[in-house]
Amino acid sequence: MNYIDFTNKDNITTVFLKGHIDSSNAPDIEKEIGEALSNEKFEHLVVDAEELKYISSAGLRIILRLKKEHPDFKIVNVPSEIYEIFDMTGFAEMMTIEKAYRKFSVDGCELIGKGANGSVYRYDEDTIVKVYNEFSSLDDIKREREMARKALILGIPTAIPYDVVKVGDKYGSVFELLNADSFAELLTSGQKTMDEIVDMAVELAKQIHNTPVKDGEMPYIKDTALGWVDFLKDHLPKEEYEKLNKMVNDIPREHHMLHGDYHIKNVMMQNGEVLLIDMDTLCVGHPIFELASVYNAYIGFNSADHSIAKDFLGLDWDDSVLFFNKFMHKYLEGRSEEEIEEIGKKAAVLGFTRILRRTIKRFGYEDGKPLIDKARECLDKYIFELDSLYFDTGIK
Repeated sequence: MNYIDFTNKDNITTVFLKGHIDSSNAPDIEKEIGEALSNEKFEHLVVDAEELKYISSAGLRIILRLKKEHPDFKIVNVPSEIYEIFDMTGFAEMMTIEKAYRKFSVDGCELIGKGANGSVYRYDEDTIVKVYNEFSSLDDIKREREMARKALILGIPTAIPYDVVKVGDKYGSVFELLNADSFAELLTSGQKTMDEIVDMAVELAKQIHNTPVKDGEMPYIKDTALGWVDFLKDHLPKEEYEKLNKMVNDIPREHHMLHGDYHIKNVMMQNGEVLLIDMDTLCVGHPIFELASVYNAYIGFNSADHSIAKDFLGLDWDDSVLFFNKFMHKYLEGRSEEEIEEIGKKAAVLGFTRILRRTIKRFGYEDGKPLIDKARECLDKYIFELDSLYFDTGIK
């Protein structure tokens, strides 16, 4: 039986271990590895254990000697039962050992939602999978899991990912959501009216925004927004850029939790309980930043092509605009129409600031022209009309 294979690519030599490695074959395997490595020129060594079924203490000694000779080497695609051996013997503390991930396919699965960092699919009636856009997204997955855990501890009803899987050449997080439907599904199927969904969405939003977060626990959205503005320095008239920069700088640095991508496809209902998903955008700041993301979801991103509202939210353009207006009136209940309209303009300015930066950076002026024109139209119109992007939320 062939116990090992080798590849060498981009200065990385990979040793593939297979089958059982014990005292009966360990010397021959170690000799073969040594001879192969002596003939290779490489900077990094990787051991792939995907097809390894068993490893004894004799095999572990091979690993130790490889570690001694190649200090930065790592072991990847380690099956759970083999990982337990590495963990129990302390190897997982001595070197980089990465577990193998279950393989999922989302071919034919319903696309529940799509955001800047990934897409969410219903895998089956009990399970949803968020597939990240970037190939190297394990750090993002770890961060989202940590953000979700912190939110849950602070009392926010959220779904916690329980597993990491491979989806093609990308990674995904798995959530168990038994009999769960998104707010979008409840609305478009007629199970709930728009007013009912708006009421629940605002209630949850206020719960999130009334949750204080300790300094350093979550990123400040204001810092991110200042990055958007800084990017636009060479893309806006000088006076307009300076006014925008001042208004964003003048927004108080507050500690209210924000979701950061709050819309009807990121809220689920499971057996009467509302659950928040897609937590990688969780942050802190003044709620105007949240209202800006809400504006973008229902109006901003769809403003140049109204069909996007249907693709993204399942709503016709008119219903998407109507939902945003109902959301703002409910969230700002008790304020005058003039106040609500002005806060809506503030949300639009922040929202289109993000859109303008994102569109220029991703698509350039030629491909992104329709949306860039909409963003510029909004900023040109409202930046000098408004004195501030702040409003008193009444939240203490």
